[in-house]
Amino acid sequence: MKILHLDTNHPLLLENLNALGFENHEDYLSPKLKVSQKINEYDGIIIRSRFSLDKAFLEKATNLKFIARVGAGVENIDSEYATEKGIKLIAAPEGNRNAVAEHSLGMLLNLLNNIKGANRKVRKGKWLREPFRGEELDGKTVGIIGYGYMGKAFAKKLRGFDVEVLCYDVKENVGDENATQVSLKELQEKADVVSINCNINPTSEGLVNAEFINGFAKPFYFLNTARGKIVVTEELVRALKIGKIKGAGLDVLEYEKTSFEGLYEDGVMPDALKYLTKSYDVIVTPHIAGWTHESNVKLAEVILDKIKADFC
Repeated sequence: MKILHLDTNHPLLLENLNALGFENHEDYLSPKLKVSQKINEYDGIIIRSRFSLDKAFLEKATNLKFIARVGAGVENIDSEYATEKGIKLIAAPEGNRNAVAEHSLGMLLNLLNNIKGANRKVRKGKWLREPFRGEELDGKTVGIIGYGYMGKAFAKKLRGFDVEVLCYDVKENVGDENATQVSLKELQEKADVVSINCNINPTSEGLVNAEFINGFAKPFYFLNTARGKIVVTEELVRALKIGKIKGAGLDVLEYEKTSFEGLYEDGVMPDALKYLTKSYDVIVTPHIAGWTHESNVKLAEVILDKIKADFC
């Protein structure tokens, strides 16, 4: 079987696939059009997020048996059409769930304790204590929206705190010993902290809008380590300005390119993003929650194991 690698990954993936007898070709630079002209030669594709694998592209992949996405989501792939063609989709949410959970917890503790703002002031020579008096996580209710691999991993990290953890998911019976599954309405009534951990799809895109935010009974802290387009950024900023959202930890942004390798296409920073970057109550990181040295290895291992299980 011939596999085309379209993004770099940990070298163990290539090394082990070679050892298993797969023929591996690497192409990390060619434009999508050029790749599409030769894709019919390959049985498998391994990609992160370099470009979308849409219907037009997949129509030319006449021999394709699998697409392996080295990451959690497959929104850059026309999954419905791929399934129709009998192409197996492989993803690796198991590989970076721990990294995402640790990053989420780090952002939350940073927000609660005003670490970002206090650090900025000290760097400017200002030793201010009272303005940066923090809050403790213990005693709070954490609501997790989307209780798959990432949501479950975050709930597990919260076990060391005296908190109530609630989860909401479109699937039934996903709650476990770490989180009680409730309706969205109940979560909105009780939550002090809200973490977005769901997939991006037509239902979740734009989910976090003014109506969603105003549905919460109390001001709350907000985390998003899922996908940027789940949040309407301008409405998030309005809620921050009036205190409905007390602080936000954002590892993903609405303005990201589909490759996740940059921001806004026209080079002009949106006003809402300007506010986020200047606010002491906001932490923004460049889509690195799942981007650790350890997850780099784990992601490759998961993809390797799944290819072996199905094609060896």
